[in-house]
Amino acid sequence: MNMPILDKMKWIPLVLACFLSVISCKEDYDVYEINDLDVLPVNSEKDKPKTSAQFISILYTNLFQTAIGPNKMLEAQNAVLSIGDKQIAYDILVSKYMRDGGVVLPSLDDMKYNTETFVRETYQRFMIRQPTEAELKWMMGYIESRPNLTPELVYFSFATSNEHFHY
Repeated sequence: MNMPILDKMKWIPLVLACFLSVISCKEDYDVYEINDLDVLPVNSEKDKPKTSAQFISILYTNLFQTAIGPNKMLEAQNAVLSIGDKQIAYDILVSKYMRDGGVVLPSLDDMKYNTETFVRETYQRFMIRQPTEAELKWMMGYIESRPNLTPELVYFSFATSNEHFHY
């Protein structure tokens, strides 16, 4: 008669151990109540392409520091429309403007010896924003490591960049 009770007693510690292991093995999660934040590229809000008139007007103002006249605007728009590929047309237009003597450019000494100021002003002029720290450091390193780089080449690259084509 005692035998079945002893057999039942053997199972009690095993059942108790299983029960305790199930209820005690919970992973704790710390909740810090931090709001999710979407991190986007700096120029992600610039998703509307500029019209030809907007691009030409802004480009002219950036390079010459004065508004474009109606005759020059019409001439530039006709030139852009006469070429099938707008990107090539804009590159040619930027090249033509860069060869003009009236373009307002910083000196080579300003670019080489005041590199941070040059980069910040160039971003503000063409992108209408300040560069991120990564953009600033990269651009400064790029300018400092290339002795043959001129302000004209930097301005050309900014004027023909994808971000400059959008607002």
